Amino acid sequence: MQSIVDLMKKLPILPIVLFLLGLLIGLFTGWGTKEFKDATPYYLRPDLREDYLRMTIDSFLLNQSPDLAVQRWQNLGSTAQAAYEAVQNNPGRQDPAVIKAYGELVTNVLSNGGGQPVPTDTSGGSSSLMKTALIAIGVILVLGVIAGVAIYLFRPFKRSSGETTKAMEAAEFSRSAEKTNFEELGLAPPITQTMTTYVLGDDLYDESFSIDTGAGEFLGEYGVGVSEVIGVGEPKKVTALEVWLFDKNDIKTATKVLMSAHAFTDPAIRSRLEPKGELVTTEPQAQVLLETATLQLLATIVDIEYGKGPLPENSYFDRITLELAIWPRQG
Repeated sequence: MQSIVDLMKKLPILPIVLFLLGLLIGLFTGWGTKEFKDATPYYLRPDLREDYLRMTIDSFLLNQSPDLAVQRWQNLGSTAQAAYEAVQNNPGRQDPAVIKAYGELVTNVLSNGGGQPVPTDTSGGSSSLMKTALIAIGVILVLGVIAGVAIYLFRPFKRSSGETTKAMEAAEFSRSAEKTNFEELGLAPPITQTMTTYVLGDDLYDESFSIDTGAGEFLGEYGVGVSEVIGVGEPKKVTALEVWLFDKNDIKTATKVLMSAHAFTDPAIRSRLEPKGELVTTEPQAQVLLETATLQLLATIVDIEYGKGPLPENSYFDRITLELAIWPRQG
């Protein structure tokens, strides 16, 4: 479960949500926008249709082409007559005789069945087909992104059904380790007692546990995590772990650093870790005591195995199991 939480923290949820939102907004905006292709002057404002007809009349004066004159008239569709009357009523610098001649030419040609009709809506079947295709592509893209996010997000669940993760392997070692019976040793039973294991490859190893009384009163927290690595490359080679104890009645958190045999004798590593807490070398069955104002933590190194590779001998952990037990501090 902790690995899933860590994955959720690393996953860029906000950029993914913003991307999907922008894609949907763009899709619906494009869907609602009418596309015009090869549109005619029919769709212009009345004043611009009038200007278009004036230019048509000027052109007719120069080229005297009846077919072109009629075609440009038909480009105005049902608005052609209104535009012609506006030009005729206000000829401006144009010759009224030329305007009249153009009108008579168009009337004669059209009355004799000449010219080809011009459709008034150019955004028909092909445009609708294009919109449908764009919508389908957009939906496929959105579904693809959602599916990709879901696969990436729930990948740990898929692995858990067949492949054993390092965190699962560590948990199995912790379950198989036998807890100490402190009562047989003449000690009071601890408030809480936990087994935790680090294995090579569990780069997100960071365990923390709550300390509560039987009545549910919160007393503090304790845990263990990676303190120092050695070498380069993946997986990380952990050479020191950090055990800590937080007491709600104490302003300072108690910390001790469990170091590999090599790290404990390396001056450079020791100098980096000394500010974190007391340095302790790791040996099988060795015990480390942490104390705060009202709590005690006894950490026992149940089992340890070093990794083997090009790094110095006994320099990083292949596996280490700790038993952490908490008691109230007497006196």
